[in-house]
Amino acid sequence: MDINEIIKSDIRASLTKSGLLLFLSGFFIFMGIITGEIFYTAEFNTRDNYISELAASIDPETAFQKLSAHIFDYTMIGAGLMVLAATWFVHKIFKKYLMTIPMGLLGIGLAGVGAFPGDMVPWHGIFALIVFIAGGIAAITSFKIVNSPLRYIFIAFGIIALVLLSFQKYFIPTLGVGGAERWLFYPVVFWITGMGTYLLGIKDGHKNTLRV
Repeated sequence: MDINEIIKSDIRASLTKSGLLLFLSGFFIFMGIITGEIFYTAEFNTRDNYISELAASIDPETAFQKLSAHIFDYTMIGAGLMVLAATWFVHKIFKKYLMTIPMGLLGIGLAGVGAFPGDMVPWHGIFALIVFIAGGIAAITSFKIVNSPLRYIFIAFGIIALVLLSFQKYFIPTLGVGGAERWLFYPVVFWITGMGTYLLGIKDGHKNTLRV
């Protein structure tokens, strides 16, 4: 598809919406985690604590603990819904099921992680696993619509996530449980933000950036 056709059609609007939704969802996830850590009153560090512990209230009577949980939960739910909405626009443009199916599952997983926090077993673990697997696959399969060199960076993000998921026990002694989880999850978050930026770049008419 010629870039001029894109600019002249309603595809440009869909690119804008999908790009903004993905970029902002990645931003909200990252800042939501940081803000949750600020208001987490128990001892917490990135090496020894899972991200999901931000949502699991240790002391129900502690107001700040509840605030931390609310920040994390609502951030994840909102980000998940934004990724789901972006998936619809991306599929409308590119029609690449290989990418949009795992991308949609990523959105469902994120929303589920927020709806079922860490102390709700086994549902939180199930949705977290969906996030890790679907996020890694979506990052890798985004090569279907992304040009070089960014496509290789996204593939690397996906591989890092899936390797950390598959061999996490080997990384825990060095990184800790929290560090290993962050090395698994943050590449997915960076892919979400990067993918959003890429789609916004297409919208602005940058040539040689579209793979349909």
